[in-house]
Amino acid sequence: MIRLSQNSTVDLFSGVDLESVIDMENVVIKEMHRRSLYEFIKYFWSLISEDEFHGNWHIEFLCKELEYIANRVGNRMPKEYDLIINIPPGLTKTTLMSVMFPVWCWVQWPWMRFIAASYSEKLSLESAEMAREIIRSKKFREIYPEIDIKRDKDTKSNYRIIVKKPGSDEFDIGGNRFSTSVGGTLTGFHGDIIIVDDPLNPHQASSEVELNNANRWMDLTLSTRKTNKAVSTMILIMQRLHEHDVTGYLLSKQKKNIKHISLPGEIRNFVDSIKPASWAEYYKNDLLEPVRLSWEVLEDLKADLGQYGYSGQIGQNPVPPGGGMFKVDNFVIIDSLNDVAPVVKSVRYWDKAASEGKNAYTVGVRMHLLKDNKWLIDDVVRGRWSTERRERIILNTAIGDGNGVMIWMEQEAGSGGKESAENTIRNLAGFSAYAERTTGDKVYRADPYSVQVNNGNVYLLRGAWNHDFIEEHRYFPFSTWKDQVDAAAGAFNHLVPKRTVRRIC
Repeated sequence: MIRLSQNSTVDLFSGVDLESVIDMENVVIKEMHRRSLYEFIKYFWSLISEDEFHGNWHIEFLCKELEYIANRVGNRMPKEYDLIINIPPGLTKTTLMSVMFPVWCWVQWPWMRFIAASYSEKLSLESAEMAREIIRSKKFREIYPEIDIKRDKDTKSNYRIIVKKPGSDEFDIGGNRFSTSVGGTLTGFHGDIIIVDDPLNPHQASSEVELNNANRWMDLTLSTRKTNKAVSTMILIMQRLHEHDVTGYLLSKQKKNIKHISLPGEIRNFVDSIKPASWAEYYKNDLLEPVRLSWEVLEDLKADLGQYGYSGQIGQNPVPPGGGMFKVDNFVIIDSLNDVAPVVKSVRYWDKAASEGKNAYTVGVRMHLLKDNKWLIDDVVRGRWSTERRERIILNTAIGDGNGVMIWMEQEAGSGGKESAENTIRNLAGFSAYAERTTGDKVYRADPYSVQVNNGNVYLLRGAWNHDFIEEHRYFPFSTWKDQVDAAAGAFNHLVPKRTVRRIC
């Protein structure tokens, strides 16, 4: 209605069939969605998030990559490549890949079959449910009334698409989505497009067994699940977590039919990680996403993730810049305990060698938490000793430290390691002594400690042991010996609140 004067109006829709207008609007929206996955995501974003959609160039670029693959599969053209995307968490990757992309494909090629996997079945099912809820929504049905889910084939782990015929209860059977975890069984299921979204979490990536299991599953199980090996395509999207994670494993094969896109969160330290390199020009202030991953946010994440975790999850290069983890010039050497704040808590941590000889050293590092939340290492006992002499030295060291110093030691795997730890604890009767079984990569365990060293928060009391201690840190994790770093990291981890490797979403 347009008001011409105080008492007169013109009805612009007089004589117009409003249903035809709505139908025409839907046709326009459909065409817009057909041309752009990015527009499809923006249109239906409110169905899965209460937050306002926050776009960024990387989302548009990845949408174009997915559109290209989907169009080739949709037109049953020979596959050019499988796609690997490495990107930091928290940047819409799961919503894009595991939620919106399959639905966008179905409104154009309802027959498509998807297999979707993640490191946990729960995560995979959550993405499947969100995609299903989009299809069930009123907003979706207004634009795509013909697309629905078959009632007797409607579970989060496996649901089938149908295409309803206008003005009829009849329908055509379409594709489906089967969701599982990495390592899960896929017998009887095949996919035109196979999506693997985060095949490992940080805890799994610290385990050689978990790494091998994931890589073996990709090789022996997932590779056999393609509907048409000449057409079907696999898309892997993940943050880098380990040199030998699934991305590293697949790239190490040097297959020519893999396209690799790598988007580090920042390029001040990781410019060599960008693939394709030309995309660097779209970074702002060296940042991939200045709003959600600002420099302030990244500094906070570095403290939480540690240098190794930061290099992998943010830099997409799971080796710290420069190779070594520790900036040893940032150790602060002091000449007297009077030069630092008072001691709050003390730990002596032992990393025991299995036997006397040219193998690893037995090391005991004494570390103190100071009142100003910094750390002091004032004594390191190190040597290769027989079992009897080693136990005597550990006891004498405890007597010298006094009861105010808590004692922790690493328990090696197996019955022999357990027995050795129990013997040492009995030998230390009267002292607060504990053993722990450590799991995962030594690099991950040393990460939180390395962050504090690199920020100048760890003091060393000047002593003869300083040189070997510092040199081992300088080349870690590539140093010949790692016992002093292991013992120092063990002491540090018992002087701070219990922390675990963090996964950001």
